[in-house]
Amino acid sequence: MNPISSAPAQPAGYPHFHYQNGALHAEGVPLQMLAERLGTPLYVYSRAALQAAWESYRVAVAGRDVLVCYGMKANSNLAVLKEFARLGAGFDIVSGGELHRVLAVGADPAKVVFSGVGKQAWEMRKALEADVKCFNVESEAELHLLSDVAVSLGKTARVSLRVNPDVDAGTHPYISTGLKENKFGIAIADAPRVYRAAAALPGLHVTGVDCHIGSQITDVAPYLDALDKLLDLIDGLRAAGIAIEHLDLGGGLGIRYTDETPLQPATLLGQVYERLDARGWGHLKLIMEPGRSLVGNAGVLLTTVQFLKHAEARNFAIVDAAMNDLIRPTLYDAWHGVLPVQPRGGATQEYDVVGPVCESGDWLARQRALAVERGDVLAIESTGAYGMVMAGNYNTRPRPAEVMVDGTEFHVIRQRETVQDLLRGETTLP
Repeated sequence: MNPISSAPAQPAGYPHFHYQNGALHAEGVPLQMLAERLGTPLYVYSRAALQAAWESYRVAVAGRDVLVCYGMKANSNLAVLKEFARLGAGFDIVSGGELHRVLAVGADPAKVVFSGVGKQAWEMRKALEADVKCFNVESEAELHLLSDVAVSLGKTARVSLRVNPDVDAGTHPYISTGLKENKFGIAIADAPRVYRAAAALPGLHVTGVDCHIGSQITDVAPYLDALDKLLDLIDGLRAAGIAIEHLDLGGGLGIRYTDETPLQPATLLGQVYERLDARGWGHLKLIMEPGRSLVGNAGVLLTTVQFLKHAEARNFAIVDAAMNDLIRPTLYDAWHGVLPVQPRGGATQEYDVVGPVCESGDWLARQRALAVERGDVLAIESTGAYGMVMAGNYNTRPRPAEVMVDGTEFHVIRQRETVQDLLRGETTLP
């Protein structure tokens, strides 16, 4: 996904992750101290970075009627959710489990949108009982099931259809969601017919139009291409007597992993509202579902070098974190910066940073220029999004702990798993 190069000179989470007195810090806390006290692998987040990312959206809204729903699949730790709820965020959920997390931190269900292609009846019931703001429906079959569930409960489900506009967001194929060959949404050509069907079904109330075209987007053009198609659809729905109250543009704004120039929320919203105003839809409530752009650069993964292995073709820095802790490099060929927590200086060698899992795909970074010795702690950058949430237990490896730094203080927000935790619930045959 990204070219091979040495790590960026400036940490991707700067200024919240920065070098101070020759050592890498998260805000005012030295990361070496966290590694020594809590062990590694260890996810570390910056509360100030979360707040700064949220502030970029708050300023971009500029008095318009916009609900920013955090796409919590990016990082669903309760402390992260509680912080965004405190700041005023809504939430974009994709499962009943995520709904449970949102309710557990006291978030307002009236600011929750429920997305996802495979909602089950029990999940629909829980969301209806909680009275979430809207269901983003992705197929006709889902529409009929939601109608049946709502009628059985004597409730009305507010719905929008997730429309697939067939727009190429120019991202990795695994995180592109707006093309006609993707599993997501309802083809825009079919949307008018499906909207008419939704308006006629009992237990449903059509409120919006939804779209999400992909992730790690750094160009405004795909959003505007999708927006034009959505506004054409909304014009047609109005002519058919179907009133639309909100437009959900999804999320997908990218972050810096190496040398990207992220698209700023103010830039996106400024051009979106120019288009909305010109088309006579400036009064529409707008919903956004940012995930990665709120948390991605707010976290690092600390890992300790176990061994250095110098082979004929490659040099390997074997660390204690692995693909089960951070699967993005293996899954997406993703590039994450690698920073020494306490730089040694001097000559560097080119290393592949790899883990102990028994797979050749178990790597975190390739061909990085590092001056490193056994026992050194490395920080894998930009892992606040899709890091811990995608972690697993392959090779019976307990998942890392998570820590939130707040100024000069830190708080363990998830305890490190133990092997006993992994065996809990399993039994042998009699």
